[in-house]
Amino acid sequence: MSLSRLFSPKFIAFIVVLSAIPLGIIISIERAQPATHVYHYHGNGWFRECLKWDSANNRFIVSFAEGGLGVIPLPKKEDLGAPLEEVAVVKELNLGRNSSLGLTIDRSRNRVLVVHADMLGNRYSALAAYDLSTWNRLFFTQLAGLSDEKSFADDVAVDAEGNAYVTDVRGSQIWKVGVEGKLLSVIRNPLFTPKEWYKTFLGLNGIVYHPDGFLIVIHTSSGTLFKIDLTKGEEVKIIKVEGGSLFMGDGLELLSPTKVVVAGGVSRLVESLDGWNTASVVGTFSGIKHRIATATTVKDGKVYISHALGMGYPRKKHAIVEATF
Repeated sequence: MSLSRLFSPKFIAFIVVLSAIPLGIIISIERAQPATHVYHYHGNGWFRECLKWDSANNRFIVSFAEGGLGVIPLPKKEDLGAPLEEVAVVKELNLGRNSSLGLTIDRSRNRVLVVHADMLGNRYSALAAYDLSTWNRLFFTQLAGLSDEKSFADDVAVDAEGNAYVTDVRGSQIWKVGVEGKLLSVIRNPLFTPKEWYKTFLGLNGIVYHPDGFLIVIHTSSGTLFKIDLTKGEEVKIIKVEGGSLFMGDGLELLSPTKVVVAGGVSRLVESLDGWNTASVVGTFSGIKHRIATATTVKDGKVYISHALGMGYPRKKHAIVEATF
């Protein structure tokens, strides 16, 4: 094709129309009446990694990809036509270009634990704790730096004693951090690394603590679900899952002792009736796919999926979607 034809008005018009088709589909989806309840909120950033419901304070807590934390308070009387407003509460000035990612609420100690990491270079990982009333930083623990192998701290869970467990999606390991912020150990196991090379790109990701004394962890690229028994010396077992794949599973949340929600492009409800030795996919939910589901939380017994991508300019509108399984 000659340059004159390449830059002809007809060809340029064709490219404009072609590129507008996906955009038109997205606009149509955004304007459509949602099938389930959605909390929309305004934020100043494009990307939001993790979100959890803080029932004691009637608000969501959200992590910023640009670093820091925000809260999304719910008014006493909800206005269904108006988006909620995000309020920044933590801004770590020494984080540089590192992002704030997974978070979990440690209710008995009135604090939130937050993962910070270098998303692009994978040269820095850390865990911090903040007071839920004052937002004062309680500790800040570096897990990996420039002199270490590449890592990508992604998500965190906390046990009954206040120990935190941070997943490394790059190195497929789990850092254990004590209640006061001391790095205690690193959990490694050959089972964390699939034999197939193409299943190693995204490793250990979402993690939750089960009240019976074990962790449940998802390996994203392989879809493998692990049970790590803390009462048996951190024994690692693969949970055999039937009824569907957990491929590209991201954030996890306990809905009940027998049910876990796995966030993803298709979010899944997984149930176990034998103490998480085996499990089954018992429901799926496809929400707003173009916004990229990354995390899940439970509010008043209902499951909500949060998404990475905000839409709109200059203020970005984010979505927290109720999932029905």
